[in-house]
Amino acid sequence: MSEPEPSEQDCDKKARPRGIYLLPNLFTTAALFGGFFAILSAINGRYEAAVLAIFVAMLLDGLDGRVARLTNTQSAFGAEYDSLSDMVAFGLAPSLVIYLWALQGLGKIGWLAAFVYTAGAALRLARFNTQIKMADKRWFQGLPSPAAAAMLAATLWMAVDRDLGADGLAWPAALLTLLLGLLMVSNIRYHSFKEFDPRDRIPFVALVVIMLGFAVFVLHPPTILFVGFLLYVCSGPVLTLMQLKERRAVRKKESVT
Repeated sequence: MSEPEPSEQDCDKKARPRGIYLLPNLFTTAALFGGFFAILSAINGRYEAAVLAIFVAMLLDGLDGRVARLTNTQSAFGAEYDSLSDMVAFGLAPSLVIYLWALQGLGKIGWLAAFVYTAGAALRLARFNTQIKMADKRWFQGLPSPAAAAMLAATLWMAVDRDLGADGLAWPAALLTLLLGLLMVSNIRYHSFKEFDPRDRIPFVALVVIMLGFAVFVLHPPTILFVGFLLYVCSGPVLTLMQLKERRAVRKKESVT
């Protein structure tokens, strides 16, 4: 006697396993909470705590993807959840924190700059999700939203650490916020560092350099973070200009031959 064929409902249940992977989504949830906590801290006037929450969210965001790959727990749900978490932690939280600190005194110009940043982060994440399968993993198209958030957070942290008044920095903060929002939706290329594999062997000298880097960082974290992320933000336009010059030189050689 032959066994009955499985129904379409049974096949559906087998094809769609219920539940989600816990470990990577815990990191994503923690990053989401970091963005939420940054907003609450800024509302209460605790800007240094808001900055630290954004940096913690950045670290957790970098870990959730690596944990998912190492444990082979990638999923479509995790990818979508990560994008929503990034929007809160690196799109909404930094713009609200910088607005509450310096931009609200500028009136419409202040909230417009904050909105451009938020909209730029949303568009950047949407474009990244649609091009993830065809994009070159070595490069980001446009400034990554975590780096933009870190640039704003580091600027605020350095200003608070040096007791610089928000009133005198309102216009520079507005210009920086607007510029970062536009860089996120630009075609400027930024290095992704995704080809770096922590499991690869490195020279002993590299370990010494890393140790010295930690020592320098401990001396004054606000300044080191500000300088580091400023260099990264500026590296995109410089790299793009260099690549354009190389392409023009190649085209000239081809036209001559």
